[in-house]
Amino acid sequence: MTTQPTFVAPGDSHRGVLVWRWLGLRNSLASAAVGGGLGKRGWALNIGVPVNYSRTDLNAHASEIASELDLVGSGLAFFTAADVALATRGVSDGVTVDATVGISQPTWAADKIECAKPWAPGTINLVVQLPAGLDPAAAVNAVITATEAKSQALFELGVPGTGTASDAVAVVWPADRDTASFGGPRSHWGSRIANATFDAVTSGLAR
Repeated sequence: MTTQPTFVAPGDSHRGVLVWRWLGLRNSLASAAVGGGLGKRGWALNIGVPVNYSRTDLNAHASEIASELDLVGSGLAFFTAADVALATRGVSDGVTVDATVGISQPTWAADKIECAKPWAPGTINLVVQLPAGLDPAAAVNAVITATEAKSQALFELGVPGTGTASDAVAVVWPADRDTASFGGPRSHWGSRIANATFDAVTSGLAR
């Protein structure tokens, strides 16, 4: 069973937050700024921040908001200058992908000229939820699949880049299910991740 995020209206320390609360701990592989890596997580936050956001104590900022929301234990936190109220969802046979899409500063992954420029905000955050388990290698592959599908959506809609310099993704799955061994785009779950991600990002770009 996947979880629908709830929206928290803007407050003193954020421009709105999306909150996922899971029943029990879920396995997660993520590039999120807070709680990233491989681990077990009970919740996730996608925190809206100003374009000129300059805080570097991201763990402290996420902890402040988690405390305000009565979240305890280990969790994930993303940050974005995109409007989190405009989040979009893609669904494919039990897989859900929630996306916040900001493309004010698209970039190509391999670009020596762009690498020399200062970082600028513009972020695509993805939370991928599966109803089935993944082994560690399949989870890594699932992250790659979601990233490829995101880039495909950008390409098909004419965005000049493979993403932005600060994109992040989390793949989350139940800790008590049998695990799949593959997460590539032609695998059972990977194909669903790809389709759901493509739809979520495409919808976000349309908004």
